[in-house]
Amino acid sequence: MSFVGILSTYIFGLTKSHKGYLRIIKMKKDSIHIKYLMTNDRDIQWGLTVNSVGFQHIEPGEVYPPKNHPARYLFKADKGRVLNEYQTLYITRGQGSFISENTEDRAISEGDMFLLFPGEWHSYKPDISTGWDEYWIGFNGNNMDKRILSNFFSKEQPILNVGIKNELVNMYMHAIAVAQQQTTGFQQLLAGIVDYLLGSAYTADKSSSFEEMRVIKQINKSKVIMLENLNTNICPEQIADDLNMSYSWFRKLFKQYTGFSPMQYMFEMKIQKSKELLTDTDLSNIEIAYQLGFDNPNYFCTIFKKRTNVTPMKYRAMTQGKNLVIANKNKLRAPLALVV
Repeated sequence: MSFVGILSTYIFGLTKSHKGYLRIIKMKKDSIHIKYLMTNDRDIQWGLTVNSVGFQHIEPGEVYPPKNHPARYLFKADKGRVLNEYQTLYITRGQGSFISENTEDRAISEGDMFLLFPGEWHSYKPDISTGWDEYWIGFNGNNMDKRILSNFFSKEQPILNVGIKNELVNMYMHAIAVAQQQTTGFQQLLAGIVDYLLGSAYTADKSSSFEEMRVIKQINKSKVIMLENLNTNICPEQIADDLNMSYSWFRKLFKQYTGFSPMQYMFEMKIQKSKELLTDTDLSNIEIAYQLGFDNPNYFCTIFKKRTNVTPMKYRAMTQGKNLVIANKNKLRAPLALVV
């Protein structure tokens, strides 16, 4: 069965009772475009709106883009184009090339996802010997603008290596189905799909780059060492030494991969463990501090409040609630004793 046949079956299962107005163009037997999706002011307030979704199958030797490509997105590969929206394109078969005003000519292969940015000149095309299969979604929104400003994505690195993943293909197919239905709230559903795709691509590409550097194993091992030494004063320099790495290199890689310096990460692990002990046990602050390798209980309380904005005692009261009241009543009934 062709892609459109599969997709039609998929959509029919979702929409057989819906008969709304659709702007859908079937380019050929294995391509589908849904464009000019409606948006209102309320949709825009959500932070992300979708303009078009689709799939296109290009045979080896076929002219690209096809002559019946939607006029709004029509371009010539040798001249390129500029869009007024973001697009995320996912290549699941074949290979080709991509170029933009911020990147040199780059190879594209199956498993790559690349981003187009509004106002930026770009061009891309499949290799004539392979053709390719492409899924795409076009969108706008403040949410994406903020991610660009925060350097989650950049015009200088638009190609993300995510690999061939069924769940991503399913999400693109689901987006096409949702766009075809256009039921109440469809823009919010599509926005959620775009967020999922972008989040998955960001995570997969980040992991892929570290696997290529062959350091992910060492980073994971360092996390295990930290976990096994929560009750000690082991220092990041010692962990780096155990991994046969210089501390400066270890610290740089660890922060790049986790977003924390090794010391910050260790403190976060200790804080998370202390939350667990405060919630699930009746250990005192002093006992918890020593159990987590803090020589000075006051320092533990200071760090805890700095990270959580509440003292350990107040956190325990918040999380244990009624159980804490009962426990305190039982203590009042017990013989007089020193309680830390």
